[in-house]
Amino acid sequence: MSLYALKPRFQNLLRPLTDWLFRHGVTANQVTVTAAGGSIAVGAIAAMDASHTSLFLLVPLWLFIRMALNAIDGMLAREHGQKSVLGAYLNELGDVVSDVALTLPFLAVSAFCAADVWLFALFAVIVECAGLAGPLAGASRRYDGPFGKSDRAFVIGAFALWIGAGGTVGAVGVGLWRVLIVLSVVTAIRRVQAGVKEANRARIGGEVS
Repeated sequence: MSLYALKPRFQNLLRPLTDWLFRHGVTANQVTVTAAGGSIAVGAIAAMDASHTSLFLLVPLWLFIRMALNAIDGMLAREHGQKSVLGAYLNELGDVVSDVALTLPFLAVSAFCAADVWLFALFAVIVECAGLAGPLAGASRRYDGPFGKSDRAFVIGAFALWIGAGGTVGAVGVGLWRVLIVLSVVTAIRRVQAGVKEANRARIGGEVS
């Protein structure tokens, strides 16, 4: 299970806004680029001054907006005939760029070891690559948990909210961060395993038919 399972309900809430944007000429690719660019800007602002941790409060606010933008660009593409090859590239690359951009500001938090922050960002990329590799191997795009994109966003937002509100990251927080790195590794492995099984079933089914 993953927070990704809640996505359809969230999309239903945003459908009226999506329809309005379509009527006013907004495209899926424009929304995708806006989400990635906004993540870079917010990440840069949050990391700008380590003495003003209140800037981290921008991160959870932006993560909610980004989640909405991601849902909107998908609905514009699927429901309003805006699917494109460029859009597929922008969507996947934009998600990875956003994840990294919103993780690296934690380098400014003295309690965190820089290596832990870099590892979190690295495995965020690896997890998404493991999902993207599915179609290359004859499987579907894999979204297996337990620690996918939506879950990462929730955790990053929670950490940023705590830090921005003046909370301190002690040994427990550092330990939790490392547990999340391990969960990312588990998620990447599960996506690979699920993709291999799916591709093998499809291959065997094709041979039988």
